[in-house]
Amino acid sequence: MESIIRLQQGFSQVFGDADGLTVVRAPGRVNLIGEHTDYNDGFVFPMAINFDIVMGGRRRSDQQVRIYSLDYQRTVEFSLSEPITYDDQEQWSNYLRGVLWAVQRAGIDLGGMEIAFFGTIPQGSGLSSSAALEVATAVLVQRLCGWTLPPRELALLCQKAENDFVGMKCGIMDQFISVLGQKDHALFIDCRTLDYERIPLELGEYRILVCHSGVKHSLVDSAYNRRRQECETGVRILATEYPTVKALRDADLTMLAACRDRMEPVVYKRCHHVIAENARVIKSIKALKAGDLVAFGQFLNQSHASLRDDYEVSCPEVDLLVELAGQLDGVLGARITGGGFGGCTVNLIHAGAVEAFNERVVRVYQEKTGIEAQVYISTAANGAEILN
Repeated sequence: MESIIRLQQGFSQVFGDADGLTVVRAPGRVNLIGEHTDYNDGFVFPMAINFDIVMGGRRRSDQQVRIYSLDYQRTVEFSLSEPITYDDQEQWSNYLRGVLWAVQRAGIDLGGMEIAFFGTIPQGSGLSSSAALEVATAVLVQRLCGWTLPPRELALLCQKAENDFVGMKCGIMDQFISVLGQKDHALFIDCRTLDYERIPLELGEYRILVCHSGVKHSLVDSAYNRRRQECETGVRILATEYPTVKALRDADLTMLAACRDRMEPVVYKRCHHVIAENARVIKSIKALKAGDLVAFGQFLNQSHASLRDDYEVSCPEVDLLVELAGQLDGVLGARITGGGFGGCTVNLIHAGAVEAFNERVVRVYQEKTGIEAQVYISTAANGAEILN
């Protein structure tokens, strides 16, 4: 209710009143395991978190679109009677513009609208505020303009917006979990078939703790797209020996070893991470279903080592957080989560150790880096929904 009131107040400050407002939310996510596998047709295991984008909007009688960001206190305006173009000045608006562009490309009619939004997802944290913003936009515009897409198609539309309009070649995971998340469950996703299974997160006395390193990344400007190209190079080499390999998800480590002498060392390392990580996702879910949280935590640790050494998407600050967490009694596993190059760690921690995490890990991290890490305990939340 507080979110709706805050949204209504911000909306009325810019647009005069908040009459007839439709309010929606879409969550960010933390990926428990399965990093950089989604764009390789692999497996991922995220959960939606209780940090989100809250957005409200209403129709206009003309073709004008006006968007207000409460966080930035900035407004953009453009007309649907002209092609929607990328905005170099107000780059935050491109995630919304991209969704409207993708809707038009799908042959769906749009009308003018007024939109306001704010977020509680820490920006630059790797908790996917961009996907949440896209999904919130899609859910809102779907309701305002009277069309409906199945959940998977809605997620794919949002991914297209980020891939082809924003220019970030992300996989489907972030948008998918933001649409399809469910309270108290994580989501196992096959990123090739888009089949999914909701897995109960029965953690007993353990909790999912997210620790924001305070180091921000910008994936569009980072080495993310280069990693993707390196994986594609590896697939081409593997396919010459194994024609059934269409993506790294089709390969195993034996195949990779057989082709190693034909690959640049960096390409081999990237492929090694993805192939091993896919196997870890499957093993992690089996461990979770069996109630073996110790094994689940060990897979988190292995994932971090692989992301640090083979995929090289960690950074010294995040590595320090993982190292410090590993020294604390009650932490079963820790790893970097998200695209990398900063952002957050995800930790499987006993509820009784959370206070010690704040006292030791956060304190020592600040002493060594000068950065105050932020700690969030999150349960698995619902996916996008209409609030009023």
